[in-house]
Amino acid sequence: MSEESERDTNPAAAPPCPTVSQRDQWMVESQVFQIYQLFATIPGSAQNLMLELQRDNHMQYLSKGLRHLSSAFSVLDANRPWLCYWIFHSIALLGESVDDELEDNTIDFLNRCQDPNGGYAGGPGQMPHIATTYAAVNTLITLGGQKSLASINRDKLYGFLRRMKQSNGGFRMHDEGEIDVRACYTAISVASVLNILDDELIKNVGDYILSCQTYEGGIAGEPGSEAHGGYTFCGLATMILIGEVNRLDLPRLVDWAVFRQGKECGFQGRTNKLVDGCYSFWQGGAVALLQRLSSIINKQMEEASQTFTISDVSEAKESLDGTSSHATCHGTSQSCSADYKSIGYNFINEWRAQEPLFHSIALQQYILLCAQDQAGGLRDKPGKRRDHYHTCYCLSGLSLCQYSWSKHPDSPPLPNLVLGPYSNLLEPIHPLFNVVLDRYREAHEFFFTES
Repeated sequence: MSEESERDTNPAAAPPCPTVSQRDQWMVESQVFQIYQLFATIPGSAQNLMLELQRDNHMQYLSKGLRHLSSAFSVLDANRPWLCYWIFHSIALLGESVDDELEDNTIDFLNRCQDPNGGYAGGPGQMPHIATTYAAVNTLITLGGQKSLASINRDKLYGFLRRMKQSNGGFRMHDEGEIDVRACYTAISVASVLNILDDELIKNVGDYILSCQTYEGGIAGEPGSEAHGGYTFCGLATMILIGEVNRLDLPRLVDWAVFRQGKECGFQGRTNKLVDGCYSFWQGGAVALLQRLSSIINKQMEEASQTFTISDVSEAKESLDGTSSHATCHGTSQSCSADYKSIGYNFINEWRAQEPLFHSIALQQYILLCAQDQAGGLRDKPGKRRDHYHTCYCLSGLSLCQYSWSKHPDSPPLPNLVLGPYSNLLEPIHPLFNVVLDRYREAHEFFFTES
């Protein structure tokens, strides 16, 4: 029998047909590598232009989004505080601002989204929702100032969070809504930054997050689901903020997270999925948090009789007091200490220079060459349209990269750590809350002094 006829009659002898996922991956790789090949073959002056962050065009794109959105955005009618956050946070990252009238209009709009019984809805007259509460609070912190910060009714918001709290430790997103790790993070983040976090809100949260860590090492949205970059950031940040991060299997989490950065130089959200610019923050942010937990990770590896360690860049040999000294409740569901209220603040004020656990220059390359729309705005990947969501999280990830080697969270990085011209340097962020650092500090002083 000929080779050709054998393939016709024996399916096992036929070459495997590529899956849809494989074809999609090959297409993305081709698009990305064409950009990188072009970049490698052009003169240095042209390379500098390709690597330049198009600040003016980004500002024009973002400012336009604040003043007018087309009818196509009607599908986001229940996400209007998110649009405010994505746009204003992006503007703050660029070190820019808008006129006072537009800021005042935004504060007034978000006040109309604030429910009389606590929390913020996706729009005026809608149901309060923890995710849009997070977006609204982060927007108001980003705007800053007395009027903005004082507009948040913390007592009512605390009551809303308590109503959403479940006995298993999770939170519902809204009345009769889903329970997942996003809800835990957005609730705990808001409570922490507003100084209303207490034992009742923390109770059993660590148990719920722990039940979502998968065999791969990453964290899923709910027990039994697949590890995912967004949920991993949310789960890890939550465990840090409640002082129970040492309960997670951190070495496996590191292993899963760092291998999500692929040959395209960007991050994917899940195993065997495509690269996506937004994971520059969700995955890059999770790895940046893990970078600050080296002593806890090393201790866990020693306990597991591992032979390798994660070394600090500088003389620092122990992790932040804000995460290690308060995370002493290993194996329990109880909160460790009232000191969890200071964890977010200590996380940035007890900073040490440490080597990034991901390739920060490569990620900057993906963001600037593949995710940036030269006309303004950023996107998922080549071939996709720009949008405000990806603009926000690509810029957030870019900021994390630029400061990833810094001795202090807002220390200006060395020029060789900022890909492209030094004018690409963005404002530093607080990696637990994803708000610009100086706005976080203003909010911290306001809410902790007010109490």
